[in-house]
This record gives sequence, C-alpha cells and structure tokens, in this order.
Amino acid sequence: MAHAASRVLAMLEILQAHRRMTVGDLAARLGVDERTVRRYATTLTDLGIPVTAERGRYGGYRLSPGFRLPPLMLTGDEAVAVVLGLIAARQIGLTAETPAAGAAEAKINRVLPADLADRLAGLRSTLGFTRAAVGGQDNPASHILLVLGAAARSSERLTITYRDSGDRELDPYGLVFHSSRWYAVGLDHRSGEIRSFRADRIAAARPAGVRFDAPPGFDAVAHLNQQWARRDYRWPVEVLLEATVSEVRRRVPASVAELTETDRGLLLTCRAERLEGMAQMLAGLGHPFTVLTPPELAAEVERYASRLTGWARRTPA
Repeated sequence: MAHAASRVLAMLEILQAHRRMTVGDLAARLGVDERTVRRYATTLTDLGIPVTAERGRYGGYRLSPGFRLPPLMLTGDEAVAVVLGLIAARQIGLTAETPAAGAAEAKINRVLPADLADRLAGLRSTLGFTRAAVGGQDNPASHILLVLGAAARSSERLTITYRDSGDRELDPYGLVFHSSRWYAVGLDHRSGEIRSFRADRIAAARPAGVRFDAPPGFDAVAHLNQQWARRDYRWPVEVLLEATVSEVRRRVPASVAELTETDRGLLLTCRAERLEGMAQMLAGLGHPFTVLTPPELAAEVERYASRLTGWARRTPA
C-alpha cells in the first residue's frame, strides 16, 4: 500500500478485526515503522474515531468498546456483485422496504470509478429477466425482519401485532422467503399450533421476555412446503408414480405436493381445487402413474387424454 491514506484505513480495519494490537504488530502488518503507526493513530483520532493508546512495554492501540465503523472498501468485482444482487432482489421481491435497496444501490454507484460505473450502467440497461418483476404487494418493514430473525436465533418469544387479529404470542422457529413473500414460522400460542405468518402483515413485534425450545431438527422451509401442499382445497389427491423423487421434483415443487417413497412406488400426496389442472400436471410428468384417490381424477385424466388424441388427429386447414 503505497498511499498513506490507504495505510490509515488498513490500520482501522486491523483494529476492528482484533481486540488489541501492539505497536510492533501494527508496524509489521502495515510495513512502516512504529513512529508512523503512532502518527496514523493520531490521524484516526482527529477523524473522530476513538483509538485508545495503551502505555507500557507492550503498549499498543485498540478501539473503544462498542465502536464499529465498517468503511465500505469494495473491489470492482465486489461492487458489481452487490449491485447485481440488489437488482435481482428487487426483481423477485426479496427486498424489504424498497427505498432502502434503491438508496444502497445509489450510494454504491456514486463512489464507483467512472469507467466501472459506466460499464455497470450498460449492463443494467441491457439486462433482461425471463420472469416478470414482482409488484403490487406490500413489503415487510426491515426492522420487523430483523426482530424476527434475532428472536429466532436467540429462541426468544415475541408478542406480534398481526393485521386484523390483534396481539398474539409467537415462538419464531425461522424465516422463509416463499413465492415472493416473507413468512415467520413458529408456534402460535393462541392456536397451540405451528403456523406461518406473513411478515408484511406484522405491524409490530417485541420481545416477550420468555425463552423457548424449538423442536429438535425443525426445518422451517420443509414445514412451510408441507403447509402449502396440504392447503384446504376441495380434492385430496393420492397418486402412485413409477419414477424417482429427483425426476418428479424437477416439475413438482415441494410446496405443491409431498412425495413419499413406498414399496408400491412413489406416492404423491396433495390437495387440488380443480382436477383438470391435476390431470394436466400428471400427464406432463411423462411417467406411468396410478390414481388412488379420488376416482374422479382418473375420469378427468381419461377426458384429457381424449382431448389430446383429438387435437393430435387434426390436419392443417
């Protein structure tokens, strides 16, 4: 690092990464003498960064407890990765409060070197997505997501204010991003059941001062997928497939149906509102199957096959 300013920033990075550093260690890391290290410490202090000197034979420097200043020093590749990540997150609805993501992108763009900023602008203007951008929905507040995440990590019960249902106590087991929405999955003490709550419908969340123990090995993603697959649709469906789990999963996500390997074959279980759509999905798998229930589904498959046969026999006008 030939420039003195770069070494000053590097010294700040080192002090943030280590609880305490001696003058000799800092000098060795920065490639300067100890007198220069002391001058850098004075420069940091003049900038308002609380660098504390420790006297004595093994004296050194440390940052005041609780102080954390992350200077954003990104390489060109890192800056491109961050900006593209923000663009993609907005496209799929992963961001929380939209203005925050836009503001972060704008700040990074302002400090990029002119050449890199110009190339990145060209990439952004020509970038296309095969999936339409998510829009027309509420995004959860950033502070709500942070409270939910912290409570899930520390196993702390929350009192949440849920839209249209008032306050309720929740033991949050995890957060899941599914179908462009955030969900908090955990034990709802009002119902006594493990449920999922849309984060954008949580108006407030505060610690209840109680710790909880999550079920051992609980998988919030798997639970939410099962919940979606078991939605209260009209028709309960069970079908045996002559295929492997990996073959079927390419076309049927876990949120649509459960797959269980049995000695009779691969059992697909789900609920469907319209049997016509279910028949089309089964036909599209391209694997032999046996309808167990409901019998109306087998009849719908026959009707769909008849329609396909009729269309296949058409001749050009």
